[in-house]
Amino acid sequence: MRKSFFRRVTAVVLSAVTIMATGTAITASAFNFTPVKTETDDKGNYIKLDLKSESVYMINMDTGEVLVDIESNKQRVPASLTKIMTAIVLLDEFDGDEQKLKSTTYSAGTEAFDDIYGTGASTADIYPYEEVTCYDLLAALMIPSACEAANVIAYGMCGSIDAFADKMNAKAAELGMNDSHFSNAHGLSGDNNYTTCVDLSKACMYALDNYEVFKEIVSTNDYTMSPTDIHPEGTYIYNTNYMLNPDSLYYYSYCRGIKTGTLDLAGRCLASYAVCDGSRYLTITMGAPLDKLEADFQKGYDNPDSVYADDTVYYNLIDHINLYQWAFTYIENRQLVNKNSEVSEAKIEYGDEGRDYVTLKPENDLSMNLPDYVAEEEIERKIEVYDNIIAPVQKGDKLGEMTVSYSGEEIAKIPLIATETVERSKPAEKIAVAKSFKHSKQFKAALAIVILFTIAYVTIHIVTMQKRYMKKAQTKIKITKNPK
Repeated sequence: MRKSFFRRVTAVVLSAVTIMATGTAITASAFNFTPVKTETDDKGNYIKLDLKSESVYMINMDTGEVLVDIESNKQRVPASLTKIMTAIVLLDEFDGDEQKLKSTTYSAGTEAFDDIYGTGASTADIYPYEEVTCYDLLAALMIPSACEAANVIAYGMCGSIDAFADKMNAKAAELGMNDSHFSNAHGLSGDNNYTTCVDLSKACMYALDNYEVFKEIVSTNDYTMSPTDIHPEGTYIYNTNYMLNPDSLYYYSYCRGIKTGTLDLAGRCLASYAVCDGSRYLTITMGAPLDKLEADFQKGYDNPDSVYADDTVYYNLIDHINLYQWAFTYIENRQLVNKNSEVSEAKIEYGDEGRDYVTLKPENDLSMNLPDYVAEEEIERKIEVYDNIIAPVQKGDKLGEMTVSYSGEEIAKIPLIATETVERSKPAEKIAVAKSFKHSKQFKAALAIVILFTIAYVTIHIVTMQKRYMKKAQTKIKITKNPK
């Protein structure tokens, strides 16, 4: 009942390709579709998800396939998402070794704090010249988004912001972040500090894949830093990503991090990932509104227990929660092509024992992540079988191609192969060759040679006869002129 109802829905949805066997040529670079809400309107139609972020990039972390792509390559000011690159440079320096991070301390003078004073920037209450472990600096950087922690890391490692930024840019280039440039470690300034959602996804995947300590810290809701001379009881810090806070209206139990970012030039930004039932999705958004939208004031009045009742609404968090709810609710893996199914036949000439065809099947399986309400008829499979196939044909020979498309977009091209071997019939071949010889190039060439030879022979014969005739005629004339 649910399936048949969903199939009547015409909402545009995502499809991300997953290859279940090697050899299939995937022709679509990405599927950019509009996700829907988890509820329908009064007519039973799905409602388009109204995302507030200007740039959105959502991928399946296991396949790398794109779910949602909205202005994902547009260069934007990343605000504190800059700190993801700062964290990567620090982790690379220590090879992600937690013990080394905890046993090494950095500190910096007032030069690391000068550009932060009076800005209202997030901090972890770190003081000038305070010796803080690199682990705690990393925690302060990623949990409360402490800007002074970013500068202390930069000065402690490289002696200057510029030198540290050079390391950030070198790492970005190494990761293929070709549309990014970093000029500072904290992201407070948009001056020559920019990136894209796509580039940030590369940075996040690198950090998550390579450093367990990164995964641990970015998923932490709150943490108490180690005691120092200035903070003998340590410093309590909490995460600016309220999706991790069980006491927050924004709490989302499947979320595992990663980082928020807020700046007038950037809007509200967020990098996060979520895990549910073995599925993992990464989402990067930038440019969500900073201020509460006028249309949402009424929502707060109508529902005083909702997030819209507060003066500040975190639209970046709402976007991510809605995207994950959509993906975890509707996306499923569906087999579109079965390599064991016979899908067509190919005509064969000169087959042994009168065989004039061979059945074809796909060379590989093909599976695709689709919302469960996408109807089977929306998947198009176009088959092309090659012409002029002559025996012998070996099992596994490629004799055609299947093109799979969804919503008019080509997904993949899969070779069609012979399911069995067909030997050549010698008698049939000889008869066919004999019948076809008069139409062959060899026959035409031989005929041309015979014709040319005949013409030459006739011409020579005529010339020879003419010469003999002329000779006889001349002899007759001489006899007539000189009779005996």
